[in-house]
Amino acid sequence: MWFAGKAVAQQRRYKSWALQSAASHLHSSSEATATVLSFPILPSGWAATAPMDNGSAKQTVVLFPGGGVGHVGPMTQLAKVFLDHGYDVTMVIIEPPIKSTDSGAGFIERVAASNPSITFHVLPPIPPPDFASSRKHPFLLMMEFMRQYNEKLESFLRSIVPRARLHSLVIDMFCTQAIDVAAKLGVPVYTFYASGAGVLAVFTQLPALLAGRRTGLKELGDTPLEFLGVPPMPASHLVRELLEDPEDELCRTMMNIWKRNTDTLGVLVNTFWSLESRALQAFRDPLCVPGRVLPPVYSIGPLVGKGGSGADEEEAERPECLVWLDAQPERSVVLLSWGSKGSLPEEQIKEIAAGLEKSGQRFLWVVRTPAGSDDPKRYLEQRPEPDLDALLPEGFLERTKGRGFVIKSWAPQADILTHPATGAFVTHCGWNSTLEAIAAGVPMLCWPLGAEQKMNKVLMTADMGVGVELEGYKAGLIKAEEVEAKVRLVLESEEGRELRERAAERKKEAEEALEDGGSSRAAFLQFLSDVKNLRA
Repeated sequence: MWFAGKAVAQQRRYKSWALQSAASHLHSSSEATATVLSFPILPSGWAATAPMDNGSAKQTVVLFPGGGVGHVGPMTQLAKVFLDHGYDVTMVIIEPPIKSTDSGAGFIERVAASNPSITFHVLPPIPPPDFASSRKHPFLLMMEFMRQYNEKLESFLRSIVPRARLHSLVIDMFCTQAIDVAAKLGVPVYTFYASGAGVLAVFTQLPALLAGRRTGLKELGDTPLEFLGVPPMPASHLVRELLEDPEDELCRTMMNIWKRNTDTLGVLVNTFWSLESRALQAFRDPLCVPGRVLPPVYSIGPLVGKGGSGADEEEAERPECLVWLDAQPERSVVLLSWGSKGSLPEEQIKEIAAGLEKSGQRFLWVVRTPAGSDDPKRYLEQRPEPDLDALLPEGFLERTKGRGFVIKSWAPQADILTHPATGAFVTHCGWNSTLEAIAAGVPMLCWPLGAEQKMNKVLMTADMGVGVELEGYKAGLIKAEEVEAKVRLVLESEEGRELRERAAERKKEAEEALEDGGSSRAAFLQFLSDVKNLRA
């Protein structure tokens, strides 16, 4: 279900925003004028919006996803929910400060082209940070970059007239700087948390754990930490940057972001009640954040793509990998993919190849060019297409021909997971991928790489029962024997059969959550009701 705050509490929270001190915002007069913005040239299918008038009775919801495949994708699914409930939706986009050649390149253009009912508004660009020469962590540079867009976001929100037409501003979990804009304008603002409730519960409680510490959590190693709403969480499985000195700028910045995620009027979480009821209940426990009443948390998922190749799907040529899957037996293929940013060292790629070959199982494997280093700036690299002849063992492709299919860099993951031939999924445990697999009823082999993925792994294996761990990820190398054994376990063994049954049950629960009367649909309706009551 959901946690809805009392209407009075919601109204008080909203009115406190309207009374924000003007003194903190006296720096701008020109930005208070509703103007037609000057836009860069947009790709085909994108729209630049002029000031909005009252020509339509519909209210407009403004979504602000920041950037990146893992954030724009889920928010696009959220946009569709708003559209289904009769709202106009405008998604405000920031031009990426770097031009990447990875699998995310062109993603936003594809999303815009295939969703003509959503208006995509590109904010006028500002000079990007100098990632290459700066000594600052790229994450800090990106957050500063996002903050500089506040004035442009404010100008756009002011262009929506009359103000009553603006239903709400829904921000991505990394766009918390926009809360200040909403507070200044008196616009109801909510957080869309694209990850799961369990991770949000940990991050919400983490500042209290770090408060007063003079040393980082890194020294605790695998010591399990106790948080409300989740299984014991090894300290080593928290986001790596949070394990360092609590006074480090990067750690402090991240802690501030997690705190501000619950400084909005409510949090929409991409999950569903039966999957994470324990975590969702934690938010209304007074011990979650002692001395603070958290805003409502609405579980409205799973919001995942349904597959399809674009606006002209019927005319588009079907991807070769799907044609290959058509010829495979039901539930016989293991998909291996590490998300839009994940990449593995060459040594690891060879271990995977050996394990797949020894397993004798059918596989569909997405291979990306290895990153040059473990430096955070690796995500900024312009990586070429992988050279399969150089990366894979000699003769591997020929020996596995017929039962294996290797794809370079990118694959239509949602289509693959929902294909009847797919029986297991080796995943980096990113939340989008996890939800796609749950919605498709596909069991997972957990291979976390970074960010919050190790935390997700704990939840997937110890709480949700939808995955098994691939041992060796902590040390940075999973051996061929482990790949072989775990692939066979999921596809052949009795334990694998039980795992597949649990995955099928979770799929049914996910479907029920989104049906009329389901928990996620009810939570979204409660959210709409709460927004309406703000102005009552």
